[in-house]
Amino acid sequence: MPAEPISPPQSGFFRSVIRWFDADYVPEGVAALQSGPKKIDWPRTIPFLILHLSCLGVIWVGASPIAVWSAVGFYFFRMFAVTGFLHRYFSHKTYSTSRTFQFIMALWTALAVQRGALWWACTHRHHHKHSDEEEDKHSPVVDGFWWSHIGWITSKRNFPTDYSKITDLAKYPELVFLNRFDVLIPILAGIAMYGVGAWLGVLGYDINGPQMLVWSLISTVVLFHGTACINSLAHVWGTKRFKTTGDESRNSLILTLITLGEGWHNNHHRYQATTKQGFYWWEFDPTYYGLKVLAWMGLIWGLKGVPDSVYEEAERTKAEAAAPRA
Repeated sequence: MPAEPISPPQSGFFRSVIRWFDADYVPEGVAALQSGPKKIDWPRTIPFLILHLSCLGVIWVGASPIAVWSAVGFYFFRMFAVTGFLHRYFSHKTYSTSRTFQFIMALWTALAVQRGALWWACTHRHHHKHSDEEEDKHSPVVDGFWWSHIGWITSKRNFPTDYSKITDLAKYPELVFLNRFDVLIPILAGIAMYGVGAWLGVLGYDINGPQMLVWSLISTVVLFHGTACINSLAHVWGTKRFKTTGDESRNSLILTLITLGEGWHNNHHRYQATTKQGFYWWEFDPTYYGLKVLAWMGLIWGLKGVPDSVYEEAERTKAEAAAPRA
């Protein structure tokens, strides 16, 4: 009896390369990857390293006021998308919007080069369910600074999007498409930035295509690390207003300034359902102010506030801390 033909084994490297372009390519199965070891998938780090090394291009392209200020503006433009859309909408649904603007928000967030909105939301919801526990994908308390800041995102176990955990979002095929081909919008954006720089140069401005592209990549790298600081630092650095969150989340003004309001992390872990993270008027929260503008324009609605019971708890905790100890 003739032997069965044996198909050549597909190497792990080959699978990782395919995933650079198709984030839903998981022939092993989502459960199999998620149950794998907590270690770095080195082929997965290649695009990440290329992105960082590309910043060295500034040695050749130089700088100009237009390039630098464009990078700064692009940083805050995309940080607002990360904090206002990826976090406060897709992850926590703290307000409502139309299907059309939901798609626009997903496109906007894709410019941040932080994977797809559905993967981001799925990962973040998991974080809140297991915050600072062994199952948390990026806890500095459990796994230290470097894993929570960078390492976790390169691990196979954290790669797939478990659509069964985000059925409220996965029912929209346009969102699934953007999530699956999450590299598409960043590539198009890179081409566009090069083109804008070249066009401005033709018009006589002190900039060119390569310079605009490199500075947009610098902006992207800084954006990644600014966002990652919430994972790696906001659970070890700052103050704790609420003791009932069950984790080590902290409030930090410095992280707030970097992330447009996300630094009020202990507030957020105490009550995730509110659109605002600065619970008091003096807690600077630019993302919330921007969302209020979008609500005024009629693009979003139903922004959720903080219940009185949460403020009462904060007052009790403050009073207990101020009371003299016997």
